[in-house]
Amino acid sequence: MKRTKVALVYDFDETLSTTYMQDYFLIPELGMRPDDFWREANSWSAENGVDQVTGSMYYFTQQAKKCGFRLTKENLASCGNFVVFFKGVEEWFSRINKYGRFLDLDIEHYIISSGYEEIIEGCHIRQFFKDVYGCAFAYGEDGLPVWPARVVNYSGKVQYLSKINKGLGKYDDKAVNEYLPDDKRRIPYSRIIYFGDGMTDIPSMKMVKNHGGTAIAVYKPHSRHKEKAINLLRENRVNFALAADYREDKEIDTVIKTILNKIATERDLEILKKREDKKKKCVVF
Repeated sequence: MKRTKVALVYDFDETLSTTYMQDYFLIPELGMRPDDFWREANSWSAENGVDQVTGSMYYFTQQAKKCGFRLTKENLASCGNFVVFFKGVEEWFSRINKYGRFLDLDIEHYIISSGYEEIIEGCHIRQFFKDVYGCAFAYGEDGLPVWPARVVNYSGKVQYLSKINKGLGKYDDKAVNEYLPDDKRRIPYSRIIYFGDGMTDIPSMKMVKNHGGTAIAVYKPHSRHKEKAINLLRENRVNFALAADYREDKEIDTVIKTILNKIATERDLEILKKREDKKKKCVVF
């Protein structure tokens, strides 16, 4: 019997990493403090009527030109070596995969982030993800960015979540809006668990929750972010508000294992129900 597929879908910045992925190395390499960079980038976006995510991508290219930093795929990937993760993240994936196998579940991990795919590719946890959906640059012959290849904002996150649900490829943009019956979808929303922390995650978290899946708002332990996560819980947009501590026997670990138990139990009950339904169709002489 094939294992039942379950998708764990994560935002990246302040969900798995302790802050924005660009803050650890890239922005300091541009000669700026992270707070100053984001304030200036967001101000430029507002003044020019540009989406903040797209605007920050442009602002990175301009600041890199000014200070002579080559914003190549390779240099961006090297930034991934400096990312700091919340406690337990680096052991999390192997542990949850093992627990899933115990329940005959096939756990797949995905990232949907407004951060940069190129930086995530350089992180050593990249090996654990079936796919990564993030902002990315298109590059010219000199290896430098010429245009945004992908921009992932709040609506983009919903689109990629739908692709996971339907089993579509990353670049399959046409079929994402085509009708597909629920029983034909590769991973139903009831077997999707979404981890997020910010405003760009809210539509995705609410969609997963409203379709029978689980949405988890995570927050940096011992920080002001806790109230923001609890507000999402109060507003009925998420199922849980949990501290971003992925170590064994901490809240996230306990909650996820309980949800996986529930998914496995519901699957087993469905198998038993189908067996009983077959009995009803038997002809008795």
